[in-house]
Amino acid sequence: MEGRDLGGGKRARAACRGYICFEDEAGFTRRPPKGRTWGRRGHTPVVTVSGRRSGRLSVAGLIAWRPGSRTRLCHRLLTHPAGKGTRRSMSERDDIALLNGVHQLVRAPIVLVWDRLNTHVSKTMQELVAEREWLTVFLLPAYSPDLNPVEGVWAHVKRSLANLAVVALDPLEKRVRNRLKRLQFRPDTLDGSIAGTGLPLDTPTSP
Repeated sequence: MEGRDLGGGKRARAACRGYICFEDEAGFTRRPPKGRTWGRRGHTPVVTVSGRRSGRLSVAGLIAWRPGSRTRLCHRLLTHPAGKGTRRSMSERDDIALLNGVHQLVRAPIVLVWDRLNTHVSKTMQELVAEREWLTVFLLPAYSPDLNPVEGVWAHVKRSLANLAVVALDPLEKRVRNRLKRLQFRPDTLDGSIAGTGLPLDTPTSP
């Protein structure tokens, strides 16, 4: 994994006593993910959705892993109403709010691994990371979603929402929160997502 420390030279020894955290973001709209379903022979099932723009849900998910501890899933969800000029994704402050919450939960240093999204590598984010002695950041190689176990979380959630048509964002938000909450109580599924990346996280490293 190619990495770059955005935290201004944090000590690796201190970081190794903490959690390795993977973060990724996903979006959900009223247009449902496609999935296999039952139907009468010769009659293709049709899911009717409105073509009107009706806002978007942004979700930042984070898997926290440490040897000997239960793997955790944390998330932050924002609703973006429809409207010209409105933001439709997470900002640097939104990401940092999630990381602050995770740090308060685990009470340990965090080694964060995430992709090269513009908000992850911006000057604002570098300044926010530098302010937090407990946070060390590494970047995944470009175009490598297979190395991020949170992608497995999104695949699980989207499969459970396949062909679901809703008339508003509120019921969609409720279902997404419900699916993520269920996964929080399934550390074995989260461990499976980590194993699926092929990353040797349990390999000891020299100080």
